[in-house]
Amino acid sequence: MDSKTGMLYLCATPIGNLGDITERVLETLRSVDIIAAEDTRNSIKLLNHFDIHTEMTSYHEYNKVEKAEYLIRLMQDGKDIALITDAGTPAISDPGEVLVRMCHEAGITVTSLPGPAACITALTLSGLNTRRFVFEGFLPGLDDKKERRRILEQLRDEHRTIIMYEAPHHLRGTLNDLSDALGNRKLTVCRELTKRFEEIMPTTIEGAVTYYEENEPRGEYVLVIEGISLDELDRQQRQEWSKMSLQDHMAYYENEGMSHKDAMKQVAADRGVGKREIYKALLED
Repeated sequence: MDSKTGMLYLCATPIGNLGDITERVLETLRSVDIIAAEDTRNSIKLLNHFDIHTEMTSYHEYNKVEKAEYLIRLMQDGKDIALITDAGTPAISDPGEVLVRMCHEAGITVTSLPGPAACITALTLSGLNTRRFVFEGFLPGLDDKKERRRILEQLRDEHRTIIMYEAPHHLRGTLNDLSDALGNRKLTVCRELTKRFEEIMPTTIEGAVTYYEENEPRGEYVLVIEGISLDELDRQQRQEWSKMSLQDHMAYYENEGMSHKDAMKQVAADRGVGKREIYKALLED
């Protein structure tokens, strides 16, 4: 790559407490040629607090493609650019992912300066399983009911811990939708992370529904939801198979090309019983 080509720096900024910013991020924000900010009106407060006077330009959801093309041209001309979001790590639930992808396509070097991320902060505070998790971000809005319903249906059988974001004015509707789709799971509600009025509330989905019927949602929320247990998932799957007759269940696998013996073995596994029990039932039938 031409040595004169600039770089893109993904700079994580505080999600609440300004003390969480790193020295490396501060040094980078001072040294780059331009800072691309999701909302310059919000980011100017951060820059003023740390006495940073680097030029800013806006980069947000509504100009993410055309502005990315402009920023890439600047980097191709040798300019170094830092990308910041309103709070947290760029490219997580924000248009930064588009700029990163287009930089890779253009041969622009991208590096990330790690720091705060609300999803990981909430997960570590949740008390739920952290070994495996899935980040859902924001659910589709209520104006896209079909897509929202499709995603909730997919999450019904998700056995990893689920993390999602929600705004206060949508929280009650989302909790009700989660109750309908997932049932009553363990849930940790994280509000205003790292800020003065931070609140961590281990509860259940139904408990949160009841709580926010009586209390007005305030601040930004991260919801950390227990995944379905593998035992429960197996139970539900066995229940679904049991709705099918034994003959139809056998035919399902034999039509897929399985031998009669292998089909019996698979049917037994699906139903959580021994192969001899399936053999005996087929003989009696």
